[in-house]
Amino acid sequence: MVFNEVTLPSPTFDVTLRVGCSLSYHVSGQAWLLLQPKPTPNRNHAVVFEAFALGHNLPAERFTDSHGNQIHRVLLAPGTNTIRHDAIVAVSSQPDNHDLPPSAPLSPGDLPPSLLRYTLPSRYCDSDKLTNFAWQKFGQVPHGWPRAQAISQWVHDNIEYRYGSGHSELSACDVLARGHGVCRDFAHLVIALNRTFNVPARYVTGHLPDIGFPDPENHMDFHAYAEIYLGGHWFTTDARFHVPRIGRVKVSCGQDAVDGAFSTIFGGAALTHFQVWAYQVPRGTVGVGDALDFSKRLDNQWTIWTDPMR
Repeated sequence: MVFNEVTLPSPTFDVTLRVGCSLSYHVSGQAWLLLQPKPTPNRNHAVVFEAFALGHNLPAERFTDSHGNQIHRVLLAPGTNTIRHDAIVAVSSQPDNHDLPPSAPLSPGDLPPSLLRYTLPSRYCDSDKLTNFAWQKFGQVPHGWPRAQAISQWVHDNIEYRYGSGHSELSACDVLARGHGVCRDFAHLVIALNRTFNVPARYVTGHLPDIGFPDPENHMDFHAYAEIYLGGHWFTTDARFHVPRIGRVKVSCGQDAVDGAFSTIFGGAALTHFQVWAYQVPRGTVGVGDALDFSKRLDNQWTIWTDPMR
């Protein structure tokens, strides 16, 4: 197990989170994982402490993919392999996009070349099949942030969220046809609809604690949402909730869920245990590696608790 300590966060980060996951894989033959459970460097959060354990010192190689994701390629051992990531993360109590003024979209001719791929159809964001629908529904809405908000509102209002209904074969077009899905499906549909208007849109996975937003079902899971590029910034758009949220901790991003998967299996392995946590804790009361203790949880209510400023 490796422990890392990084520079303490800015005083603007006034909320403390504990985020992490525990994954077990049973291996019946030779198998590898592409694994990305750790928060990626991001302006909206700072990792204070983290611990990352790859089974019993499993061989692993770390590299950065073309989207900037930190990937670990892990050779699994026969039998059971348990992988655990645990982190204390500081975030702001301000909601999504609070410090980013609405920006005008750039034309494809003005976009940075590296972003052009986020305007194109992909495996799960088949925007080419949704062009007519998108223009009929949103063509009269002003281009840019107003249209992105209209897309998010429509998906939120018209696609039913059903926990556990996700399927790896569903594309955005499939989700629109069946009318329900999970956060991954909401993200894919929002991305595809924005791409029909040549707006760069990417898939993001990460942690989303329930700060200022009670969740009656109390599901802790990795969360998927979208980001769109307007002007010179990426803006969060999340049709699953369609309200600004607090405390997102970004793990990975890409064109769709292929790039944002927390793990990709090669060979004879099966996921046998899956637990994710993301919740607010009082600063200085919890350490990485401690047993999970939800009695210290501050969130899952309308009240927003902030830490004393340094």
